[in-house]
Amino acid sequence: MKFFIDTANLDQIREAQALGILDGVTTNPSLMAKEGITGEAKILKHYVDICDIVDGDVSAEVISTDYEGMIKEGEALAALHPQIVVKIPMIKDGVKACKYFSDKGIKTNVTLVFSAGQALLAAKAGATYMSPFVGRLDDISTDGLGLIAEIRLIYDNYGFDTQILAASVRNTMHIMNCAKIGSDVMTGPLSAIEGLLKHPLTDSGLAQFLKDYQKGN
Repeated sequence: MKFFIDTANLDQIREAQALGILDGVTTNPSLMAKEGITGEAKILKHYVDICDIVDGDVSAEVISTDYEGMIKEGEALAALHPQIVVKIPMIKDGVKACKYFSDKGIKTNVTLVFSAGQALLAAKAGATYMSPFVGRLDDISTDGLGLIAEIRLIYDNYGFDTQILAASVRNTMHIMNCAKIGSDVMTGPLSAIEGLLKHPLTDSGLAQFLKDYQKGN
């Protein structure tokens, strides 16, 4: 399973990259604003800065909700850097735009997916990635992980190449359960990724090893 970090914070991206396990980055206008990155010129530069840190795909989101606007924005974003993936909302014009970019060889990430039917449409339109929001479904007492399992079954049934990118992942259990179900990618905060490092027996075992070592010195 690929590990993406969901942030616009360059320090966190560098830290995840330094771990040696980072495969890409997802971000959005809200995450940009959280880091004080506002205005088109600054946002576009920030996408390039992120691409310069990581080796993998970087999702850059369009703001337009109409087909023509998405095409114009998406082409400009794709031209910024070879690692850019155009992030498109799961709406009618978004599906049309996804097909356009797919035919042009431009990578896409169809976002805000909350049903298996939406995931099927994204795959039919040739999406590179399709992002179901696990955490947001959990927030309304809906089984986010169950949705991923449904999508995995459908994609496997028909051999779709679209990668399931589990988004709105919030904790280590989300990551592990997504891995068990067969999600191709997860994206979440650095804290959730680093949470996989932690185990009390690792800590106590290391402490004992060091204590025993010191006895001989």
